[in-house]
Amino acid sequence: MNAAEVLLVLPVLLFSVILHEVAHAWVALREGDDTAYKLGRITLNPLPHIDLFGSVLFPLALVLGHSRLLFGWAKPVPVIARNFRNYRRGDILVSLAGIAANLCLAVAFTVLSVALALLARAAAIPELGLLQRMTGYGISINLVLAFFNLIPIPPLDGSHVLYHLLPVRLSMYYRRAGQYGMLLLLALMFMRPGVLNVLLWPAARLEALLLGFIPGAR
Repeated sequence: MNAAEVLLVLPVLLFSVILHEVAHAWVALREGDDTAYKLGRITLNPLPHIDLFGSVLFPLALVLGHSRLLFGWAKPVPVIARNFRNYRRGDILVSLAGIAANLCLAVAFTVLSVALALLARAAAIPELGLLQRMTGYGISINLVLAFFNLIPIPPLDGSHVLYHLLPVRLSMYYRRAGQYGMLLLLALMFMRPGVLNVLLWPAARLEALLLGFIPGAR
């Protein structure tokens, strides 16, 4: 991937991870916790959300290293679960909100890509090619973000859902094991990418399905 492609990818990734966190914050407010709201995190302004390592350096390293997985994150929004009107319901909904936001973005990028493809047939505008590539990245990035966050390894969003589905005693051990979650995730990404490919198989299949709606994408 050359420098021009990087300039197309990183803005899409940054917007996607920011909307992921905004969704968490917005649903948390709806469920009774205004912590993120008071800190100004329900905004698309990137400044309160950018994590220098997770939003810029880490994804840039993946791009420059020709990784097949493009991933990143924004600053996690602070959530105080005890403020939820219903702790279990609130924790699950807030956790799934970011995933839902990325799935909706993937669909939105698909619709936009279809519109651009139809417009490109009617008008020879060079800039449309750049926009089409951006929408293509938008589909792929958001599907990866959604299904990666569904992996039930703490601190990913899927772990919050699984925690509430486990028996009480087992859920306690599961939460304690969460302190090793980041190490396990890094091991999967860099030492066992084959396992990660299996876990992200639904993202690849859904991407193929969405691309099928775009004229000229195949």
